[in-house]
Order: sequence, then structure tokens, then C-alpha cells
Amino acid sequence: MKVEISVPEVIEIFNEIQQRPEKLFEMIRFNIQETVGQYLTALMNAELTHFLGRGPYERKGNETNHRNGSYSRHFTLKGIGDVFVRVPRDRKGEFKTQIIPRSKQYEEEIARDLSLMFLTGISTRSLSMLSRRLIGRKISPTEISSANVELSEAVERWRMRDLSKESVKYIFVDGVNFRMRIKRDIEIVPVLVAIGVTDLGHRLVLGLQSGDKESATSWREFFKDLKARGLKSQGVTLGVMDGLTGLETVFREEFPKAKVQRCQVHVARNVLAKVPKKYKKEVADDLRSIFYASSKKKALAFYEQFKETWENALPSAVSCLERSLDACLTFFSFPEEEWISLRTTNIIERLNKEFKRRTKSMEIVAGEAACYRLLAFISLRMELHWRSNPIGKVRKNLPFMREIAWNNFTQKS
Repeated sequence: MKVEISVPEVIEIFNEIQQRPEKLFEMIRFNIQETVGQYLTALMNAELTHFLGRGPYERKGNETNHRNGSYSRHFTLKGIGDVFVRVPRDRKGEFKTQIIPRSKQYEEEIARDLSLMFLTGISTRSLSMLSRRLIGRKISPTEISSANVELSEAVERWRMRDLSKESVKYIFVDGVNFRMRIKRDIEIVPVLVAIGVTDLGHRLVLGLQSGDKESATSWREFFKDLKARGLKSQGVTLGVMDGLTGLETVFREEFPKAKVQRCQVHVARNVLAKVPKKYKKEVADDLRSIFYASSKKKALAFYEQFKETWENALPSAVSCLERSLDACLTFFSFPEEEWISLRTTNIIERLNKEFKRRTKSMEIVAGEAACYRLLAFISLRMELHWRSNPIGKVRKNLPFMREIAWNNFTQKS
């Protein structure tokens, strides 16, 4: 087909482009969409020719099935936008094109992009409003939610993955609450979380599982599930946690070779809750001296001083600290370069904070499966950050770095 444009038409186009430079790109996009639509239509016509075994107007044997016109529809492509196509039909209705599936309004790559944007923090309603600008057609919040559902299978595979190849030595455990839609009701549902630290100091999320964080039975089932997925209980030497009811007892029973480190921040809060406002700073300073002592011997000496100073005035606070003291100082039994990471549950609190930040804009999470999709994405993103920041000052698998540093970057050289 020969296209002819007159000189006045060219001048008119150039004048319009000078006044509105973006008009040129609109024209380019329109031409590309039109060309792509024609190309897809031609492909589907060739597909129908292959299906029937003969070309248009061609007769062959006693065939009774023939072409039967076409119907028009739109389809959205990533980077191109909404294109118009004509889908050919056969008389018997047996032909189904594989190029543009009948049930799809846009290509799979767009669905993946929408899911990724949703996981990173954009709500389904916001995505729906932005979709026309982003991809050339409006997509409803329901369609975006449906696209996210397709991630569920991959999330479940990751959440229930085999742990037998992971050499986990430390486990940080905690629970986090979410407002979740269960059938037609809105419930506060806790999710139990475990982060493992490997022999090389790398952190990874071991498990996410709905359960009552105040229930020892829930924690027992959670730990049994981790072991059923291959986690080697004999390799775990420490569990870091707060003082949730029954948690420490269950952990010791499920991981008999492991010690327990109670979060010093949680213990300090419990102690300070029993202290009048006037003395909180002074007591907090004394607690800091105990928890950040250079050795367990000095920590116990500071505790004796604390007890002598406050036992008469604040017996409840002293008693609270005394009950938790041994569990607070367990970290002294482990390498000194790891003490800063083992004193508290800050590692898992940081992950929980990310969980809360992402779900804050949603107010209500649309069910357990939707919650797992969000948490799995956040967990994987955090693991990427953790890879460059292992526990301890020097990577265990790179001992030669110490020697290189000593030989080349100190006064020895």
C-alpha cells in the first residue's frame, strides 16, 4: 500500500510539532500500535490457515470447515500499549488462537510488573489509577489482585522450601500481628517468624507461619515444621528471643543442644516499667553497664552493685532483672565479634518493622495467603541486603583477609 502525503499536510504536521513537541512521540506511538496490531492480526490469520490446512478461498477435498470472518478486540503489550486486532474465526468454532489467549487482556509481563509494584508498596487502587498512564489501558483493582494470586504458588514453594542444606547455628524468633480479613471478619492474626544465621554468618528467613505467639503449642508446631523441612536441630547452638510465655522452654526441648539468649531490650523495658519516672534514667544507665560489660565476670559484678543500690528502694525492678539475668548474659559464651548482634532481637525486629511499614498503607491484609505473599517479598529483599552484611566483623570463610590486612595495611609493612 502506497502512502502519499501532500506538502500542505507535511507543513501542518511540522507546525503542530513545533507548538507541541510531544505530539511527535504520540504519533510514533500510535503508528507503532497500529503496525503491531496489523502484525498480530496477520499472525493469527496465518495460524488459522495452518489450522484449516488451506489458504483463503482455497478448496481442498470434502472439508466443511471454513473461515467465518473475524471479531475485533484490544490487547495490551508492555512498552507498546493498547493495540487493536482482528481475531479470525472458523465456521465450526473450533479454532482458538494461541497468540492472544481469549481470557487475557494483556501480556503476562505486565501482570508480573503490576504484582512487583504492588509488593513494593503501591496499593491496588493506586495502581488502577496509574495503569492507563503506565500501560495504555485501565486495569481494575480486582484484576491486579487476581494477578497477585498467581504468585501464591511460588511463595508457598519458597515458604516450605528444603532447609537441609543450610548450616544454621543461631535462630532469632519473634511474632508480629496483622489486621487480617478472615472470611467476612477482621481479626488480629499473629505470624511467627524465624531468622537463621549460618556458620558463615549469613542471615536468612527460615519460616513464616500463622500462629498464636503467646501459645507454647504454636511455637512447638512452628519448630517441628522447621525440622520437618530439614533444619538440623543438632547444629543450632543459640536461640535469641524475648520473654514470650513458654517459648524458651519449648525452644530448649526442640533444640536440646542450644542455649537461650533473652533480648536485653525487652528485659530492660520490663525492669524500667517498675521504676518511677524520676529514677528511670539512672536505672537505665546501671542496666547498660551490666549488659555492655566487657566480660561476664564484670557484668555480674555490676549486677551486684545494681542490687545493692536499688534493692531497698525498687525491689520489684531488682527481682525482675534477677529472674532474667542468666538468660541475658548467654551471649558471653560466643565469639566476641558477634556479641553486638546476639544481645538483642534487633535483627528480627528490623524485619518486623519492614513488614509493618509495607502493610501500614493497606490497613487490612486480604487474608493469610496475601499476607504470606507480601512477607515473602520483603524477606527476600532483606536477604539480599544481608548478603553484604554478615554477622561478625570478619567473614569466617575469608580468614586470609586478616593476613592480607596485617601484611599490607599495618605498620608491620
